[in-house]
Amino acid sequence: MDLKEKLLSSFLVFENQTEIDSYVSDVRNDAIKMFEKKGFPTKKDEAWKYTSLNKLLKEDYSVFPKQENALEYRDVEKYFIHDIDSYKIIFVDGKYSSHLSETTHDGLDVCLMSAALNKPKYRLVIENYFNKAATTDSLPSLNTAFSKEGAYIHIPKGKIIEKPIQIIHFSTGNESATMLQPRNLIVVEENSHVQIIECHQSLTSNPVLTNSVTEIFAKKRAIVDYYKIQNDTQEASLIDNTFIKQKQESIVSVHTFSFGGKLIRNNLNFYQEGERIDSTLKGVTIIGNKQHVDHNTLVHHIEPNCESHQDYKGIFGDSATGVFNGKVVVEKEAQKTNAFQANNNILISDKATINTKPQLEIFADDVKCSHGCTVGQLDESALFYMRSRGIPEKEAKALLMYAFSNNVLSSVKIPELKHRITKIIANQLGVNIGFDL
Repeated sequence: MDLKEKLLSSFLVFENQTEIDSYVSDVRNDAIKMFEKKGFPTKKDEAWKYTSLNKLLKEDYSVFPKQENALEYRDVEKYFIHDIDSYKIIFVDGKYSSHLSETTHDGLDVCLMSAALNKPKYRLVIENYFNKAATTDSLPSLNTAFSKEGAYIHIPKGKIIEKPIQIIHFSTGNESATMLQPRNLIVVEENSHVQIIECHQSLTSNPVLTNSVTEIFAKKRAIVDYYKIQNDTQEASLIDNTFIKQKQESIVSVHTFSFGGKLIRNNLNFYQEGERIDSTLKGVTIIGNKQHVDHNTLVHHIEPNCESHQDYKGIFGDSATGVFNGKVVVEKEAQKTNAFQANNNILISDKATINTKPQLEIFADDVKCSHGCTVGQLDESALFYMRSRGIPEKEAKALLMYAFSNNVLSSVKIPELKHRITKIIANQLGVNIGFDL
């Protein structure tokens, strides 16, 4: 039995064992039918031209991990950002861990998706927001069909959340191979502000495949800063699907830092549904070995007087592969749009590859749009200058690569998080540089 057949048969068991209202049940059944029709994406699909899932799909994944391994705080302490006071929502093998989480909150509605999908008090929210931003592509549909657990975060109107929220998904390796499908729903009401840090972390050398979906709704003048830290083990793979709908004058930024994992595919989609909206998408990828990272982005400008800024940096060594497929769509009504897109890459190995395809589809005539990509190597003259000043070659190269990614790092608004990312980058480059950029 292949993975698709296993999932389809498992869905019947899942539905029978899950208490859910008829609305959610209907959504799930429609989603599994969509997945059955489309199946897993292949390289024949234009959006997946450079990324193959074939090797991943050959594993015999456990779709429902049998039990949660008991984790103590000391086992996972190093994965938390301790320098900041934050709310913590922690999942272990797809199940909520109450003793690792810290969800005492003031004026903040944080609960589990399992509760939101079941409790009558959340019915209106679920009907208005659940699966209203996610597309009907095969992998988001698969997640929707099996959606059960994840973080539900509702920021009330006019609320500034002083502390960041950390969402961490741990996999223990309790099974020989595990497939996880977390689902997050985040609603930020008018004039509210929140910062969220998310990561997926495997604690095992066993294969792990995570198919995650996050839906974010930013209402009028809301501000959302979202940070994705992807620094997993060499046997963990992540397909991250994030869908964001913005209303008038909202500001949403998503920073994606991809350093670890076997295969990472980031599908990031912004939909601007109002005027004077600002959307920011930035990312840094530093990988080696045979790692594969694919960024697939969409910004859909629907209304006039809006802006979007995309800036992705990639550093690829050994036999690593990078993919960037960024699309900006400007509708006819979206006059006065200002859209910027850039993808810059450095290859530090002859065997590393990058496939980049920035795209613009413009149907309006009064816009300011630009896009471009570069692929190159480190500046030899700059490297020679630094070595002539007594800086060893390894450190000189690291400094140049730090500088290359600095304009993305500099826009991180949480200093402690920026410090953590800087340390990860230094570790990736194999140096110890005693300052933050």
